[in-house]
Amino acid sequence: MCDTARTGKHSVVVDFAHGGASVTAHAGRAIGEPVRPCDLLRAGLDANPDGLALISADTRWTWRTLDELSDRLAVSLLGLGLNPGDRVASLMPNRPELIVHYLACFKAGLVATPLNYRYMAPEIDHALAVSEARALLAHVERQEDLAVSRFARQLPLGTISYGGKRGADPAFDELVAGEALASPPPPPAPAAPAVIFFTSGSTGSPKGVTHTHETLGWMFATAAAGLELSHDDLLLAGSSVSHVGAFYVSFAALSVGAGVIVAKTFDGDELLPLLREDHPTVLSMLPSALFALTRDHGARHGDFASLRLCRAAGDTVAAELEREFTALSGFAIDEAYGLTEVGLVTVSPPSGRIKPGSVGQVVPAVSLSIRNDDGEELPAGSEGRLWIKAPAATIGYWADPGATDAVFSNGWLDSGDVMRVDDEGYFSFCGRKKQIIVHDGSNICPQEVEGALLEHPCVASAAVIGSTILSMVRTSALTSPLSRGPSIRPARS
Repeated sequence: MCDTARTGKHSVVVDFAHGGASVTAHAGRAIGEPVRPCDLLRAGLDANPDGLALISADTRWTWRTLDELSDRLAVSLLGLGLNPGDRVASLMPNRPELIVHYLACFKAGLVATPLNYRYMAPEIDHALAVSEARALLAHVERQEDLAVSRFARQLPLGTISYGGKRGADPAFDELVAGEALASPPPPPAPAAPAVIFFTSGSTGSPKGVTHTHETLGWMFATAAAGLELSHDDLLLAGSSVSHVGAFYVSFAALSVGAGVIVAKTFDGDELLPLLREDHPTVLSMLPSALFALTRDHGARHGDFASLRLCRAAGDTVAAELEREFTALSGFAIDEAYGLTEVGLVTVSPPSGRIKPGSVGQVVPAVSLSIRNDDGEELPAGSEGRLWIKAPAATIGYWADPGATDAVFSNGWLDSGDVMRVDDEGYFSFCGRKKQIIVHDGSNICPQEVEGALLEHPCVASAAVIGSTILSMVRTSALTSPLSRGPSIRPARS
C-alpha cells in the first residue's frame, strides 16, 4: 500500500510500510520494463544497422559490425570450454573491444567480472579468488603483474591476451575472427548473474557486487530514462568502462539506439579531438578529469557546442569546477549520484532545472528515504542516511551473505551516505557514514591500505587519510617507523 502525498513531473512522495511503521520516500516515476542485456543492440539494429554504434579515435563500428563481433566472441568463449554462469574477469584499459567483450558475455550467459585497471597482484588475486573466475582477458602490458599473481597463473582456462604479439595464450583478435553460429546461444534467465563489480567497503577487501540480467537491465533502463537518452544522442564516455558509472551509461545509450564514443584516455589530447570531430551530444566524466579538461589550454567554447548534457559523477563537483566549466561551455554540469549496487540514483532532469550544488532528483524506478540512525524518516532539510529501493539493486555480494544482509533491510539498501533533500525534491550529498575514500571513481578502504603498509618490516603503525583539493582527492599515508631499521618517509599517492 502507498499513499501519494505530493506529486511532481519527475517524482512523488509516498508512504511505504517499513517494519510496521510508515516511511515517507521520494519515488521516481514508473518505467515500463528492463532492457534485455543479451539483446541490447536491438534498437540500433532495427533502426539503422549500418549506422555508427561504437567510435574511438581509431574505430568506427556499425551496429551490424558490433553485433557480429560480439556474436563471434560469444561463440569462441564457449568454445574455449566456458559454460554459462562461469566468471570471466577482465583487466583492460578503455578500449572499444571491452564493450564487445561485455556484450559477448551477456549473449553467452557468462558473468563479466571487470577489474580495476589500477589493481596490482594482491588485488587481482583477491578478485580472482572470490569470483572463482575461469579465464581472464588482459592487456599484454600487464604481463609482469600477472606473472607474480598466484591466481592468474592457476586459472583453469588461462589468460586471453589483448594487444601485442600473439603468444601461447588465446588472443582476443583471433577469438573475434571466429565463425558465429547460425543460431545464437539460448538467452540467459533474468535471474542469472550477469556481472560482478569489485568495490571497497568500509572494512576489509573489495566485495563483489553482483547484478543479474534483470537488475542490470533495470540499471540500463533507469539510466536511459533519467538522462533522457534517445537514438538521436551520441555519448562520449570519458571514464573507464571497467567502473560502473561509464559502464551503465554506455550500455544505457546503446540500448536506446544511441552511439557511444569510447575514450582511450581521459586527458585533453584524447578528448578534445573527439569533441571536435565527432560532435557528441552527451559527455559523461569524473569531476577530476573534467576539471583537467576544463583547464586544458587548448579547450575552447566551441568544443562543447554539440553537447546538450554534461554529466559528472563518481565524486563531488566542486563549486570552482562548476563555475569554470559553465564559463567555458555556457551551460551547467549536471551532477549525478549513483552506486555500484544500484546504478544511477539521482540526477537533475536534463530538460528541467539543474541546481548547482545538488546531485539532482530521484530518477525513474527508484525510491529514496532519508532516515536517522534509528531508522526514522527525517523532514526536508535534515541530514540523514540515504536508503534506496530499486529493481536495479544488486542481489548481493558474491559469496558474502553476511555483507549482503548487513546492507539490506526490508528490501531497502543502506547507501552509507549522508544526504538531505529540499522542498523541491533536490538531493545534496553531505558526506559518508562509511570510512571510504573515493579517488577518480574508485573506492579506497583506508584499512586495506593501512594493512598493506603494515606488512613493511619498518612500519610500526599507519593511518590513511583522504583530503580534497578542489575536485582532486589526495590519499596521504602517515607512517610511524620502528625504533630500529632503515629510515622511512611518509608516503603519498
